[in-house]
Amino acid sequence: MAKREVHFIWLLDCSGSMSVNGKIGELNFAIREAIPEMQQAAKDNAAASLLVRAISFASGATWHIDEPTPVEDFTWRDLTTYGGTDMGAAFRLAAGALETPPMPQRAMRPAIALVSDGQPMDDWRAGLRALNSTPWGKRAVRVAVAIGADADKAMLQEFLGNPELPILEANSPRQLAGAIRWASTVAVKAASSPKQGTEQPAKPPMMTKTRVESDDGVVW
Repeated sequence: MAKREVHFIWLLDCSGSMSVNGKIGELNFAIREAIPEMQQAAKDNAAASLLVRAISFASGATWHIDEPTPVEDFTWRDLTTYGGTDMGAAFRLAAGALETPPMPQRAMRPAIALVSDGQPMDDWRAGLRALNSTPWGKRAVRVAVAIGADADKAMLQEFLGNPELPILEANSPRQLAGAIRWASTVAVKAASSPKQGTEQPAKPPMMTKTRVESDDGVVW
């Protein structure tokens, strides 16, 4: 039987504030380090084919990796910082990718992982409405990572769309690495579960803490 596709999309904040204290470098490192665990999570589900891509947003939003890439072939290209925080533009870009077509009708639920350290500067609610108006966007497994104390946690909670889902808080490089690793693998496992359930996905398994423990002395 043909495998069913699971589309995983990173939404990554590349605004100027991400250059402070090396946050963008730590984010690049964390995603690169999470890839083998994503590959293993996909390997554990023989019925699913995991495809990964990424959107970066700052002054506007763009596909950083636009081709849905099989996770076994996925490699990371480093992000750089520039400009503001146009998160709404990222939501609208993701919404276009989650229409049918281009999404196949037999796909499993997609997964969307949002990472940000600040406040949106555009009409993010309109962008979120666009994302939620697509059938696949509405059903997507969602995770959110807040980097540092200035991240807009209320907005991230609205993105999650479920008050029972926690935001992952990362206040140091070590916490960020743990949060990215956790967010990616939990989302992959939840999205590729054979239990496709209702329109609003259940709370992903293992997502019981909002803060990755331990610190390495750098605080954002």
